Amino acid sequence: MLTRLYVSNYALIHELEIEFRPGVTIITGETGAGKSILLGALSLILGERADSHAVRNPESKVVVEASFDIAAYALQPYFEENGIDDWGNECVVRREISATGRSRSFVNDSPVSLSILKDLASRLVDIHSQHSNMLLSKPAFQLSILDSIARNKEVASQYHHEYICYNQLQKQLLDTKSKLEKSKAEEDYIQFQLRQLQELKLTENEDIELENLQKRLSNISDIKQNLWAIHSALNANDNSILEQLSDIAHRIQITEPNLTEIEGMSERMDGIVVELKDMAQTISYVDDQLVDDPQELESVESRLNDIYQLERKHHVQSVNELLSIQEQFQHQLALINHSADQISEIETQIAKKRTLLTKLAQSLTESRKKAAQVFITQIMPLAQALGMKNLAFDIHFQTTDFTPSGVDAVEFLFAFNKNQSLMPVKDTASGGELSRLMLGIKAITARTMNLPTIIFDEVDTGVSGDIANKIGEMMSEMSGRIQVIAITHLPQVAAHANAHLMVYKTDNEHSTITQVKTLDEQEHVLEIARMLSGKNVNQAAIENAKSLIGQKKYDR
Repeated sequence: MLTRLYVSNYALIHELEIEFRPGVTIITGETGAGKSILLGALSLILGERADSHAVRNPESKVVVEASFDIAAYALQPYFEENGIDDWGNECVVRREISATGRSRSFVNDSPVSLSILKDLASRLVDIHSQHSNMLLSKPAFQLSILDSIARNKEVASQYHHEYICYNQLQKQLLDTKSKLEKSKAEEDYIQFQLRQLQELKLTENEDIELENLQKRLSNISDIKQNLWAIHSALNANDNSILEQLSDIAHRIQITEPNLTEIEGMSERMDGIVVELKDMAQTISYVDDQLVDDPQELESVESRLNDIYQLERKHHVQSVNELLSIQEQFQHQLALINHSADQISEIETQIAKKRTLLTKLAQSLTESRKKAAQVFITQIMPLAQALGMKNLAFDIHFQTTDFTPSGVDAVEFLFAFNKNQSLMPVKDTASGGELSRLMLGIKAITARTMNLPTIIFDEVDTGVSGDIANKIGEMMSEMSGRIQVIAITHLPQVAAHANAHLMVYKTDNEHSTITQVKTLDEQEHVLEIARMLSGKNVNQAAIENAKSLIGQKKYDR
């Protein structure tokens, strides 16, 4: 429940701090005293839009801070999921707004986004104003009432999760089919190009090897002539290089013992002779192996021409790049073949998910129809107590395709007068009837909703007398399960207060300030008397107030 509210620098509020208690807290005050300002400050905590015009002193920021006792609401997993510090049984929500409109939000001193603040606020406080009455005509709200009575939170959450997964699978199926269709259109062309590449049976670096071979075959006559000349010079006649070197080696050998300066030179010369002899042999062998083969040259040039054509076609410059393209084509075709299998797999998953959704939706439908009968049974006596004695009410169900909330389209149908046809609430209810009807609904749903606090903002407008008393009784009954805070102008409602806050304005030479005071028992009586008689409170009004309050005490 809400335990504390601190507000500073907001509209007509300079600074105030309010302590709240369990039960029914009533907020009263003259028109224009600032009750709506107080509610506006609280709405900032709940994630409502920040207005820079509400900053009282532009040199300071607006600060609104609310403390909640959350011992019974198991919010720790939510805090952990959203990176919020866990303060045990207490939750402190703070909103800060600068004069420029910049807003910052904190939960337990952990910075949070506005979306998280709103989500958390929906778990802490329900503010019901006259504008909220229009929700009753909304199918989603009508469905939420039945789900609250049926305690469908877990099943509805599971269904919603599976519904999202189901939609994602549907989208995945469409995307995969679209890609497959596009790929299928290109499949023949890809296969044609792949066959061209595969028919060549390319090998890595083949173009380099063929180009080297082409050069050899094209110049084989010159090569053989040069080889013959080299071999002849080295070893083909009596005056060859090797013959001369052998003579030089012999002379060095006989001179070396007598000349230390050339010591070891004969050994070096022997090495040179051996090396040149090996070269001569190699050249002779290579020369013998080389054959002038025009057919082989033609074959090499033909294959190179095939390779060059494909390189130009695919805008590449090497066989290795062609092999890479070939691999890409193979991969594309594999994906096309895999897509068909993937589609089949996704369709199987969708079928399974649809079966599960159908089962969950059926469970929701059954529980909602049972809840509808309970709701009708419970709302009728409450409506009669609130002055709607001729109310007729029914709930119609229609089956739809899967939606985020199930397969149920519900419609609340009302008749407020005798012999009147049942019609949607927006077509038949007055503003006062809507207000009282919503109060009755809140009284019912409060029995099942896991929510710390509910705030009523003048939902009793337009009623008086015994009906006003019944409204107070309903709020008192609700407060046994949920903290109730109500802004009211009716003394019959205010008399049910467990705590009474009075909003008032004071003036000084510079400004007007809204303040809030927690009334003691005597002040509570005087405020009720003022509400009964106006500004001029007389003894009769005081006695009437005491009587009214006393009766409520006995009622409680």
